[in-house]
Amino acid sequence: MVSTVLKNRTEQKFLPIFLESIRVDSVLDFDLYLQVNSNLVLYRSAQLPFTERSRTKLIESSVDRLFIASCKKEHYQRYIEQNLDKILEDPDIEDEKKAGILYETSSGLVKDVLANPTYGENIRRSKSLVGNTVEYILKGRDAFHNLMKITSYDYYTYTHSVNVCTFSVALAQQMGFYDKQFLHDLGVGALLHDVGKSKVSERILNKHASLNQYEMGIMRNHPKWGIEILTETDEIASASYYPVLQHHERCDGTGYPGNLIMEDIHIFSKIVAIADTFDAMTTERVYQKANDTFPTLRAMFSLDSCFDGKLLRAFVDLMGPDALSNIKKS
Repeated sequence: MVSTVLKNRTEQKFLPIFLESIRVDSVLDFDLYLQVNSNLVLYRSAQLPFTERSRTKLIESSVDRLFIASCKKEHYQRYIEQNLDKILEDPDIEDEKKAGILYETSSGLVKDVLANPTYGENIRRSKSLVGNTVEYILKGRDAFHNLMKITSYDYYTYTHSVNVCTFSVALAQQMGFYDKQFLHDLGVGALLHDVGKSKVSERILNKHASLNQYEMGIMRNHPKWGIEILTETDEIASASYYPVLQHHERCDGTGYPGNLIMEDIHIFSKIVAIADTFDAMTTERVYQKANDTFPTLRAMFSLDSCFDGKLLRAFVDLMGPDALSNIKKS
């Protein structure tokens, strides 16, 4: 092991990663660092293969996390995306860690999309990632619950997008939709549903109070802006556009931008509307405290004319086997 020591004051320039995210026999294009006491030391230089012997020694030493330089984050992100299917299928990796790797990778990708939404390669990466997400969630209810355990409760557009994608695919599965193409097209639309917010100023997105009428008018343009952005890339299936445009539509005609009613709203949009509302209400924002799960579901039930009733009941059931009876008793 190289004895180069990185002082504590520089640790903010490094990022922790799961040991399990590094595949055996990989030749990496980024250095790996190891925490020793309160310091980080260079463990393995780039271009050196990561062997089974290396992995075994780290596990025997109870090492759970390695570190990479922050400036190499993009390299690591691409490496994980290329190997995500193998990671999620690896029987030697705990399910909770698979969920953590999937969630962190998804969040990093959505950050890239929002920073450069018209770059077609970012949209193609999104489609590939959604494919892995669908395969993971189709493994069963435990897979969904593992993702829920590490869901971020602080509201950021990128984590919100990942949460909405997860909830949407799981809800569709709960409703009996198992066709992978259906779930993939839904997941892509759910993951990208807020891409139009990339055109909204940070001042409005991060305002520490409720938006005024003018600001709300700007915010209400984000579904149409999302369609414009994705049309320019021309990378997603036609059905995936629906939740981007319609996720704020409500079945009673009170939504926007088209004031559509139940029969005019696409099934993808109805699913994403529920997932989007639930996540927005249960995450912490600068101007709003997060609500707990059951009070949020009760509030959504009180507005059930806004949502598809069958989908809403299925979503409540998805959140726990006794959730619906608990809400009705409250």
